[in-house]
Amino acid sequence: MKLHEYQSKELLSKYGVPVPAGDVTTDPAEARSIAERLGGNVVVKAQVLMGGRGKAGGVKLFTNAADAGNFAKDLIGTRLISNQNPTGMVVDKVLVAETIDIAQEFYVAVLLDRNIQKNIVMISAEGGMEIEDVAVEKPEAIVRIPIDPAWGLCDFELRKAVKDAKIPRAAQGQMVAMIKALAKAYVEADADMIEINPCALTPDNKLIAADAKVSIDENALFRHKQYAATSADSADDPIEAEAQKRGIAYVSLGGDIGIMGNGAGLVMQSLDEINAAGGRPANFLDVGGGAQADRVRNCVEIILMDTKVKGLFINIFGGITRVDEVAKGVLAALDQIEVNIPIVARIEGTAVEEGRKILEGSKVQAAATVQEAAKMIVALAHA
Repeated sequence: MKLHEYQSKELLSKYGVPVPAGDVTTDPAEARSIAERLGGNVVVKAQVLMGGRGKAGGVKLFTNAADAGNFAKDLIGTRLISNQNPTGMVVDKVLVAETIDIAQEFYVAVLLDRNIQKNIVMISAEGGMEIEDVAVEKPEAIVRIPIDPAWGLCDFELRKAVKDAKIPRAAQGQMVAMIKALAKAYVEADADMIEINPCALTPDNKLIAADAKVSIDENALFRHKQYAATSADSADDPIEAEAQKRGIAYVSLGGDIGIMGNGAGLVMQSLDEINAAGGRPANFLDVGGGAQADRVRNCVEIILMDTKVKGLFINIFGGITRVDEVAKGVLAALDQIEVNIPIVARIEGTAVEEGRKILEGSKVQAAATVQEAAKMIVALAHA
């Protein structure tokens, strides 16, 4: 789960990592007041969880508070669209922070390396740009330190790594201290990534986290309830964000056949059968066990929010879930939403006869098997 920039900086500041002074607000008048308090030389940043904020017009530098306040007024409530997020995200808050003079930019991060199954520290003197590009074009510019799960990080290896990364001598001690603070924050916050880019060196040789990104393991949110409200915002896809708010397990997959099933295994089977039938799944959606009509209606609504969906495939095997409840939920959704796409359902299990009777005469076409249903929906959607 991604944190907003202001949350990331608040977290790191608690562990002694230097960050620019600033504050977050949803009010343009308050944005101006914050800018005045900081002397007018500020940067205003849209607080949305998407990449490419600057290129999308969500980040701007100012030399006076009035202009900063006017920009915040124009920015709050608008939708930012970037190459990384073509659907865009609405800005509801901005961070107003002091600008800092930067003599040199570095990159530093603590993150999980799944290939070696360890946390690692990454350092590079090539900060301020996409680290993925540096990894491809200049892999030697990135220094990696695996973190021993038993012993953690040792000072001698940090000093060597900082030197190998070609961090200037004046900043090396500060960089070692910053990495130790990041590693402590990483463990105690249950993070799976903490990234500072750029990590700025000022003309007077002070190291400061000019920008920060933190991602927290969602499974540990019960220990960090202060971030619960951010959970839905962290979804890059707006439909995924809405699904998370409704408590629905949904992942966008980019195809045109919407899929709903009860149970992760059944949904995975549905994805495979749609692919085998020549279609492209639009999503993964697990309605869950014991789903009642109102939840099924919510699931159908979520799938149909994707304008690329040309057909809906419903695959339900009723054990805990009663098939007639699923049928009621589907029809309830169809009554409330204008649906102009074909729907095919394969339903089996508890109360299946009652469920089939409920669907008779509706827009939903029934199929006897999963394979038959997949072929039907792909053919109908592409007709």
